[in-house]
Amino acid sequence: MDFSHIPVLFEDTIGILKIKEDGIYLDGTAGGGGHSSGILSHLGDKGRLVCVDQDPDAIEVLRGRFGNDDRVSVVNSNFSEIPSILERLGIDSVDGVLLDIGVSSHQLDSAERGFSYHHDAPLDMRMSQSGTTAADLVNTLPFGELVRIIAVYGEEKFARNIARAIERERQISPIETTLRLAEIVKSAYPAAKRHDKHPARKTFQALRIAVNGELDRLSTGLDGAFESLASGGILAVITFHSLEDRMVKQRFNEYCTGCTCPKDFPVCVCGKKPRGRAVLRKPVTAGEKELTENPRSRSAKLRAVQKV
Repeated sequence: MDFSHIPVLFEDTIGILKIKEDGIYLDGTAGGGGHSSGILSHLGDKGRLVCVDQDPDAIEVLRGRFGNDDRVSVVNSNFSEIPSILERLGIDSVDGVLLDIGVSSHQLDSAERGFSYHHDAPLDMRMSQSGTTAADLVNTLPFGELVRIIAVYGEEKFARNIARAIERERQISPIETTLRLAEIVKSAYPAAKRHDKHPARKTFQALRIAVNGELDRLSTGLDGAFESLASGGILAVITFHSLEDRMVKQRFNEYCTGCTCPKDFPVCVCGKKPRGRAVLRKPVTAGEKELTENPRSRSAKLRAVQKV
């Protein structure tokens, strides 16, 4: 299987993890193994790497790529389950965790997966290839819930117009394909706005997030990953849209914040100590060379925190 995926911010990510030869690392969104191979290249014989992905296609590729390496464990799961994954493997803590959040190039480019509004396919969008599909949501959710999902997860200001158009069209016949949904969204957009960016972009993002429970899993996954770090371990996260990045930034700030007593208290009574230290003053983004070679890196942001 061709699971093509160009790892974004590759050199920066591998460098920030400060990989030790005998360390234990976890790639929570291993995909085609791009970042994983970079981590593995810095590990010695006593090092260990855990590759996690929820997509069965990715797991097949990872097992084919790393299956003969005793240092590597490949696990079909979601990164929100990191503590239980490590417990099953008999690992107490790790020296670094990488999370490359969002849809992979393979998933976008495989038209039949239903992530893209450029190709006609079943309206699916399931990263794990199981559970509720985007078509299920589009055809069954009440109007108000559709508005909420599109407005909040897609940050789409025309959410009400789009939800109204979806509600109208699904009464005629079920909305089952990507291009039909894309046309419905386009019809609900003001004519003057249809040529800025593809009108369906934000709605497809919103449905994908809802189908896969991405923000809930990210919230759980961040805490689980940070708690699983050994002292001095590093959690590195790559995000691709503002909702993810905002959550990561706020959560990292929480890890790095100590006393929360009011400023007029003479002494600290909360006893709260910082649990983390910021590795970066600001997020790392792609340079001109990477943007030219991989346009999908344009929205990528890398943040990192070290456990203390």
